[in-house]
Amino acid sequence: MRIVVSGGGTGGHIYPALAMIREIERRMPCEVLYIGTENGLEADIVRRAGIPFESIEISGIRRSLSFENVKTGIRFLKSVTRVRKMLRKFNPDIVVGTGGFVCGPVLYTAAKMGYKTLVHEQNSLPGITNKFLARYVDRVALSFKGSGHHFGKNEVKTVLIGNPRASEVADLQVDPVIERQRYGFEEGRPLVVVYGGSRGAPAINQAIIEMMPKFIQMDWSMLFVTGQVHFEEITRQIGTVPERIQLRPFVYDLPNILKASQLVISRSGASTLAELTTLGLPSILIPSPYVTENHQEVNASSLVETGASLLVREAELTGETLFDACKTALANQEAMSQAAFALGMPNASSDLVDELNRLIQQKN
Repeated sequence: MRIVVSGGGTGGHIYPALAMIREIERRMPCEVLYIGTENGLEADIVRRAGIPFESIEISGIRRSLSFENVKTGIRFLKSVTRVRKMLRKFNPDIVVGTGGFVCGPVLYTAAKMGYKTLVHEQNSLPGITNKFLARYVDRVALSFKGSGHHFGKNEVKTVLIGNPRASEVADLQVDPVIERQRYGFEEGRPLVVVYGGSRGAPAINQAIIEMMPKFIQMDWSMLFVTGQVHFEEITRQIGTVPERIQLRPFVYDLPNILKASQLVISRSGASTLAELTTLGLPSILIPSPYVTENHQEVNASSLVETGASLLVREAELTGETLFDACKTALANQEAMSQAAFALGMPNASSDLVDELNRLIQQKN
């Protein structure tokens, strides 16, 4: 299989793409070309993964009237010309987009040139780029049940796949006992993992600081991932804590310790929810209020409605509300875990590759 992949800006667009690529490589010989931007995280992450990478210059559309949208239009047209040359040279069997404005000109050009195309939407509410592309591509892969109607008349092109990130987490070979020991956590205590994304979330961090005196009184353990920028200041504010409470600025292999935990406190990005449901982890979700159309709260709704998660909006977030949520979640851990498992789609990567093969066969 020869495949062009495009998606970027945030890890939520990049990591599902990498999971899909690894599944293809596991199943068949393939050649991959990844098209991104030099300014997005993909420039570093994809190159580090050893995947051939080309870049275009493109920016996102402003939702309000702005002269920047004129500049974006010019960049889009220039990118279309550059992408056309890349596609002619590489001649892929299929072109896949995983979101972010960078995949706009890539998938649009590929569709206009007659290549088979698919876009993957990670969130419950689709972004502007994927809604635009839905009218041109052959297939739209969804991560959340019931989100197809957001694509209007193009809902007929949608197929429920899940998030490929889930498959990587499901396949991890991790001994929970050894993983807890690696961090110095003893067996017998519930382990709560707290993280607010790669940069950390100040509101979550502050609530943990406020909650800490009460948390220490409980027979619980905690891994608190603060984010690199906040680590020193938070460590200073919290002061001395028991060894069963660990503070880290960043954790590179976070899914490993998630497999050894009993409760997660986090934002509700699409990849995070894919991990939580695949592992059957109870969670307290604090959606970011700073994302487009409040899509993180919409993402969280399916978990909250089925009892897999508790929702604490940032406007209501305090040490007291978070501590109460922890007590409730740990008291109902088994039921929440079963509800989370029921929502998991651990075969997402394999199902997505099957869908790509079906599209390629249609071409042939």
